[in-house]
Amino acid sequence: MKIKDIPSNVLESIRKGVVIPAYPLALNEDNSIDIKYQRALARYYLNSGAGGIAVAVHTTQFEIRDEETYLFEQVLDIVSEEFDKFENETGKSPVRVGGIAGKTEQAVNEAKILAGKGFHAALLSVAAFKEASNEEILEHCRTVAEEIPLIGFYLQPAVGGRKLDKNFWREFAKIENVVAIKMAPFNRYYTQDVVHGVIESGRADEITLYTGNDDNILADLMTEFEVVIDGVSHKKKIKGGLLGHWAVWTNKAVELLDMVHNDYYSANANEILTLAAKITDTNAAFFDAANDYYGVIVGLHEVLRRQGLMRRIDTLAGEKLMQRQIDEIDRIYAAYPELNDDAFVKANLDKWLEN
Repeated sequence: MKIKDIPSNVLESIRKGVVIPAYPLALNEDNSIDIKYQRALARYYLNSGAGGIAVAVHTTQFEIRDEETYLFEQVLDIVSEEFDKFENETGKSPVRVGGIAGKTEQAVNEAKILAGKGFHAALLSVAAFKEASNEEILEHCRTVAEEIPLIGFYLQPAVGGRKLDKNFWREFAKIENVVAIKMAPFNRYYTQDVVHGVIESGRADEITLYTGNDDNILADLMTEFEVVIDGVSHKKKIKGGLLGHWAVWTNKAVELLDMVHNDYYSANANEILTLAAKITDTNAAFFDAANDYYGVIVGLHEVLRRQGLMRRIDTLAGEKLMQRQIDEIDRIYAAYPELNDDAFVKANLDKWLEN
């Protein structure tokens, strides 16, 4: 599958920039999928106005690939059915993104599965290549790109990623079947490396940048980067977000991105900086940033549980929600009530929980 095979309306959405939440995993006590709530989550995101969903990514838990808890294809099938249902009912075509991990054999197999299930693009993690050279990783990426359009993924080292320099991103962007890049190093310097690399590749007009920097969401979306090459200025903006943070309070995230695209904040610098800081503070609670992101997934689960979108907050790896993180989530709920979408969820939850 190539970029030219992506439906034109879907490709237009990718390039415009949309809200793409990273899909959580709803589990029963025995670590099987809680299908009722797994479906409800997909319905929540799609009815919130999200432009797509990213499945089998970090927030879905990489352990879905483990032999003893293999849930990779089941969760893809559940979301695919909800994509189809939504598309048939509304005529809208969400961006279907699936995550790919592991070394080349595993990654190619996952790419083939995604393409076979109608996914438009794959978010490619290279976290398995901890000590590899740029060229080794690039050869891996080129091989996987033969199967499905790629969204590059700069995952922060604190949750399993590795440093990837500007030279890597320049050469990665030259791969013809790369459609976008999610920048999530949680580091301003590393984020700039991606932007510079994409511009130097000569394919900046063909590759859409998405923020995955949950610690810097609004500032990323508002920034126009400028890179000067041989005296010539090149400008590039981040168009949308593919974010674990947007797995919660998604309806408000859609409102936020719409306001950015409509230039609401252009003349309101003070307002945007204040709001950006509030969102970052909120993310610190969701992701347990003060404790090296130990609760990065269970924090999101807890917010969804409070809203009625999950029954349990369990993870396959057994992470526990600590009292310190509960206190932080309580704090940001009280401090920034304008950021949550509890009323929207409450008005629609019964409908989403129907079979």
